[in-house]
Amino acid sequence: MGEIAGRASTTGVRLHRFDDIPDQLLEVEARELWQYLPGPSFFSLPGRDSQPLFVSVLLHGNEDTGWTAVQNVLRRRLQSGNPLGRRLLLFVGNIAAAKENLRTLDTQADYNRSWPGTRYPESAEAALMREVVEVVTAENPFASIDIHNNTGNNPHYACVNHLGQDHFHLARLFSRTVVFFTRPVGVLSAAMAKFCPSVTVECGLPGSAIAAEHAAEFIGAALSLSAFPEHPIPEHDLDLLQTAVILRVPPDATFSYDDSEADFHFRSDLDRLNFSELSPGTWLGNLGGKMDRRLIAVPGGEFDVDPESYISYDNGKIVLAQGAIPAMLTRDPRAVRLDCLGYLMHRIDRTGRRIATR
Repeated sequence: MGEIAGRASTTGVRLHRFDDIPDQLLEVEARELWQYLPGPSFFSLPGRDSQPLFVSVLLHGNEDTGWTAVQNVLRRRLQSGNPLGRRLLLFVGNIAAAKENLRTLDTQADYNRSWPGTRYPESAEAALMREVVEVVTAENPFASIDIHNNTGNNPHYACVNHLGQDHFHLARLFSRTVVFFTRPVGVLSAAMAKFCPSVTVECGLPGSAIAAEHAAEFIGAALSLSAFPEHPIPEHDLDLLQTAVILRVPPDATFSYDDSEADFHFRSDLDRLNFSELSPGTWLGNLGGKMDRRLIAVPGGEFDVDPESYISYDNGKIVLAQGAIPAMLTRDPRAVRLDCLGYLMHRIDRTGRRIATR
């Protein structure tokens, strides 16, 4: 494995660059990569078409589907003896967090909140991500794919940050369900959307062989694509949504899912609501303690909405005040603390205009 560069940033996080990948790495689990790689690693692998596909995995250390999918793709290349359809630029991100099976270490900034546009541009992680973007964009990428898992009961879906036809075509290779979002900021797909078609794909819970195979098929399809179609995707073949509200628990508040004493008692099946069309009055949980705490609701997109109007508190019950489609509602306490409780969405058309709920 030949290192072609390894520049230490002024803030101390180093990007390690390689021009090949050893066969033995294709059998190493994400949690063991720290024994083989020195840190965040960037691979440039040859393919028939010189314009590369950029793929990022393990921006969150406990989301292993992307790494397993890449292993599947590269093993098939070895077995067939055929080159990849196009060059592959691969970024393997938070290896240190993967060792501990954590999204992010307490000493780190979130790897997928640190890309250009981040609120934390002075962090070591932000310097690292700026370097990755510089390296990738210098190669005129064909497309960018960032592979993630999530912590709740969610279908596989794609996310875009630009309402462009090529972005839709790339997303549709993975799923007909596509979410457009502009917040949170500092994510890879938004940074790369300025340069090429770009998506984040959400592959459900980590550790799933089915999810890894789905992601591998998606990477393979993108590697084999010579150009994006010139025709638009038919209206009936794309279910497009936009994030309207991000829900968070106040940092100093307590919460539970089992009626144990806390400021918020969320329903035990909260994540089962994801991607359902919920009506006003849908019960989300109950207030505990003095019953005076409130969830934090912030804008999740460009809708002209009052975020706080989405949740009401009726005699201690936490209920949805208006119809919405949730995503990523989670029962994982660490995910709630590090990111959010979940998102509320609405359907939109190709121009970003909100359309009536079906």
